[in-house]
Amino acid sequence: MTRNLTADLASDLRRRIVDGDIQPGAKLPSENTLISEFGVSRTVVRSALTRLQAEGLVETERGRGSFALTPPPDGQQQSAGSRPVASLEDRLWQIEFRIAVESEAAALAARNHTDRQLKAVQKAFAEFTDSAAHPAHAMKADYEFHRAIAAASGNPFYSDCLASLGQTMIAMPRARLVGGGEHDAREHFDQVVQEHQSIVAAIAEGDGPSSSAAMRSHLANSRRRLRAAAPGSG
Repeated sequence: MTRNLTADLASDLRRRIVDGDIQPGAKLPSENTLISEFGVSRTVVRSALTRLQAEGLVETERGRGSFALTPPPDGQQQSAGSRPVASLEDRLWQIEFRIAVESEAAALAARNHTDRQLKAVQKAFAEFTDSAAHPAHAMKADYEFHRAIAAASGNPFYSDCLASLGQTMIAMPRARLVGGGEHDAREHFDQVVQEHQSIVAAIAEGDGPSSSAAMRSHLANSRRRLRAAAPGSG
């Protein structure tokens, strides 16, 4: 019975997030509110939230609550055969994997891109740059930026790889989720813009090694920022 209650609650919250009733970065109803609204125990609520965390739809911060992340395209929480990202360690492993894949994709993009593909990369970069005040738009534009580079590589397997990871491969900046402050959020955003700009410039110049190095540096910095923001870090 508890399992069904957990599934029902998870399904309802999942629908609210995917349909946009709960926007990316928004705080979910509190445990007490969910207990009252659904008539379930605290155990059921926490089990449902754990399930949504495993699907990459929710991030929970002790003492602050749970926050919605951006759902993957078409409401698919997890591609068939893909590994769920359910913990900080999983997220770090995912970035490590992306460093290997996307650094090479960037090098190939510098060498193989068409004019149309380069314009798509530049357009995604411009859309990201213009999205500072809109966290959900920024995450989508960030994902499209990386997808545009994979497409520009000329090798469809790179595009397929990023599509399988889904939009939740882009982590919502912690400062936006847990009240790190407007200055911290803007500083994080500006750093990412500069890193993206270096990647775009190197690809446009047709410089494979520099494109690879710029992508590797960007993702390594993303990994470092994620570690630094983790609860309990110095």
